[in-house]
Amino acid sequence: MAAQVDHAALFAATPSPYLVLGPDLMIVDVNCAYLEATGRTREDLVGQHIFQAFPDNPGDPAADGVQNLNASLHRVLTTRRPDTMALQKYDIPVARRPGEFEERWWSPVNTPVLGPDGRVAWIIHRVEDVTAFVKAHKAAHPTDIRVGKRLDVTESLEAELYARARELQRLNEELRQAHTREREVAITLQEAMLHAPDLAQHAQDVAVRYLPAVGSLNVCGDWYDVVDIPPDRLALAVGDVIGHGLEAAAVMGMLRSALSAAIRALERPAQALEVLGLYARSIDGALGTTAVKAIVDRRSRLITYSSAGHPPPVLLHADGRCELLDQATDPPLGARPQHVPRPQASIPYQPGDTLVLYTDGLIERREEDIDTGLDRLTGVLAECSRLGAEQLADTVLASLGMASGGRDDVALIVVRL
Repeated sequence: MAAQVDHAALFAATPSPYLVLGPDLMIVDVNCAYLEATGRTREDLVGQHIFQAFPDNPGDPAADGVQNLNASLHRVLTTRRPDTMALQKYDIPVARRPGEFEERWWSPVNTPVLGPDGRVAWIIHRVEDVTAFVKAHKAAHPTDIRVGKRLDVTESLEAELYARARELQRLNEELRQAHTREREVAITLQEAMLHAPDLAQHAQDVAVRYLPAVGSLNVCGDWYDVVDIPPDRLALAVGDVIGHGLEAAAVMGMLRSALSAAIRALERPAQALEVLGLYARSIDGALGTTAVKAIVDRRSRLITYSSAGHPPPVLLHADGRCELLDQATDPPLGARPQHVPRPQASIPYQPGDTLVLYTDGLIERREEDIDTGLDRLTGVLAECSRLGAEQLADTVLASLGMASGGRDDVALIVVRL
């Protein structure tokens, strides 16, 4: 069943100022925005004749607000069609100050509401307060506008544009608030999909970062994962699904979960990526995904890794020397028509070394060779070999201009070995 709409509540909350008149021009209703614009209360207005509530300013001999509004309202009653008035100077009484008036300029529209018999049952009088615009125009062009003189057509159009601009400003603010709410939901979703429980055991030696592309809702296709494999191995992974947004994030969630499960069941990173590749063939949008899987064996001090078309991890030695883990690289998931075992390689490390895994958003730049990006990354790392994992992660992002995000998503893992 359709939801019941409380039209009275909708009218009261409408952000533009509205007054409802009967055919006798008595005020029968008013919304909150109108009360705010005029500084009145409902008790001040409802039941009053509109020109009793808002007479002409006796201190302005050129005042014609009552005359012009009255003519417009009677056109509505006669034609039963909306009537848009020209920009109108119509001073209003100052609340609680008898006999005192305040200069106001308005952009009014009067719209009929027809009853069952086809006659005008009510008139909706909508106004936009453009006083600020007119006063600013007066200050800038003191000879163009005299008290009591109407603005010409061009100036009226400018004022109407000003009124529309104010309305757009309000709508933009509502959109910003809606975007903020959507972003909060998106952040919660992304955090849930990237949740790695084993990270809690590595607060001192592992740092992870996730930065969505600038302008995105915070849900994208890059991921990281950290998994403890008892008794003394640590499995690490980063991956990158093609595309951005919810669709890419959904694919990412499925692939990340599959790879995390595979590495727990299989001994070798290459085997886990083989399983992931087969699984990717059954998921729309998964083909072309890149990923790298590495296992750190603390007992043998050996890093074993395999890559599916992904940029190479970097082993940063304590002396600042960098080694790229690029000896076990294969095409992205689903790139080959036939299943082929993936390569795997190992490299020893020493206590005090640091392993860095990342996605291509960290190093790739438009119209630039990827080797340039790799050189830039290793150059930054070489100067940071003594930093802890958290500080190193922040320093890398800042040095590469990614602290506030970039054109592409970035996932980063830094492990102090």
